[in-house]
Amino acid sequence: MRTGIADGGGARTAGDAVADAEPTPYAFAEGATSVDGATGTTGAARLEPGKAYRSSIGKDGKLYYRLVLDDVSNAYVSATAVPRPGTRISYSDGIKVSVQDGNSRNCSFSGTAHFGATQSSHPIAAWATRETSGHPYACQTAGTYYVVVERSGTAGSSSGLWDLELDYVSEPGLRKAGSTTAPETWNSATPEPLTGDPKRRRGGAGFSTATSLRQGIWQDGISPGQTLFYKVPLDWGQQLYATAALGSSGRGEGSVGTALVMSLYNPVRGFVDDVGSGYDGGQRSAALEPLPAVAYENRYALSDRVSGMRFSGSYYLVVHLAAQVAERFGDGPVGLTLSVRRDGAVRAGPSYAGRPEPRDAFDVPADDSDDQADDGADADGAVGGAGPGGGGSDRADGTGAGGDGATMRVVAAGGIGTGSLLMLILGVWTVLARRRPVPAPEDADTASAAVPAPWERGAPRSW
Repeated sequence: MRTGIADGGGARTAGDAVADAEPTPYAFAEGATSVDGATGTTGAARLEPGKAYRSSIGKDGKLYYRLVLDDVSNAYVSATAVPRPGTRISYSDGIKVSVQDGNSRNCSFSGTAHFGATQSSHPIAAWATRETSGHPYACQTAGTYYVVVERSGTAGSSSGLWDLELDYVSEPGLRKAGSTTAPETWNSATPEPLTGDPKRRRGGAGFSTATSLRQGIWQDGISPGQTLFYKVPLDWGQQLYATAALGSSGRGEGSVGTALVMSLYNPVRGFVDDVGSGYDGGQRSAALEPLPAVAYENRYALSDRVSGMRFSGSYYLVVHLAAQVAERFGDGPVGLTLSVRRDGAVRAGPSYAGRPEPRDAFDVPADDSDDQADDGADADGAVGGAGPGGGGSDRADGTGAGGDGATMRVVAAGGIGTGSLLMLILGVWTVLARRRPVPAPEDADTASAAVPAPWERGAPRSW
């Protein structure tokens, strides 16, 4: 897949504001529409759901974009900021995204993202929402709303433009209202570590080119200033556990306080959680805290790490290595190991009254199961497919391709005879078998195996 490339730099110089020396490319969505943000609501360009947009914002900028919403759907808008080469970045530099009504009232809490203690230039993303359930007094009517994107910075930061990638997803309402209470309990125990040999998989350069990972241990290389994107399909009822580990270096000395940051984003690019680690040349690892199983009701929780786990679909693991690592350990890549685990039985999802936009926003690829051979990088780490894998099913009925178990339960409960049910199951298996790709010969020889990786708690957040 062809992508548009913009260069976001990697910071090199220590201090309150650091300048980039080597650019780190970001892959924008193919076919993204260029749009100029307005400095006021008058003349603000309209964003449409299911489409990707490119824009830019200057220092201390405040830009407006327009939405036309009904009184049923939920709207999710994210902005990914990509500083250009040569940009000086400080701790508090960042972006804020809001959705407002015609009276300047926020429809939800504004989403913010900062570069933090890495002080290293890399893509950062923030999101905001207009929801029609659970918020009975704000932004509930059909009409015109506005997306507001703001950039913050310090006196020592560069004043040049940052590129923006805007993503807008529309979620339909439910056929029937359900619980508006978040689950009070969920399995927060740390699972047993995965075992076996790792497999090579090269990370993508943006959300739209994120490399798909299933359960297993995956190895890559990451250079100072670089950001790698991966995605993990999660169905309703599934939990995600993820650890990122840096390998030891045979060169250099000293340490970098916040060298590695791994962030988790949900299918609409909403921030869920992150974890970081320092680096002193020895092997270091950082694990996300246990997260709740994917459930529609999670959206009613107060914390990001719970409310963000509200959709089925692809969850993004975004890994960044601070550019300052090059000062002490050289420009070359450092070994990166990702341990990814999916637990929990797949459950039936919510009964939506329509379709999301884009239609595959919450799909789980039917051919992405834990018994599949590796369909991505080969032994040399070549990049696999950039887009969503396989063809997700229609989730308008609250089920999906990844929920075959739930589908079978629904069929059985419908009172179909045993013989008819058997024929139906055989038919489903036949269709799935035809949809699954035949593994390449080299994949068949590298069945998943995995290296022991400590599922320990992540370092305290100092970024």
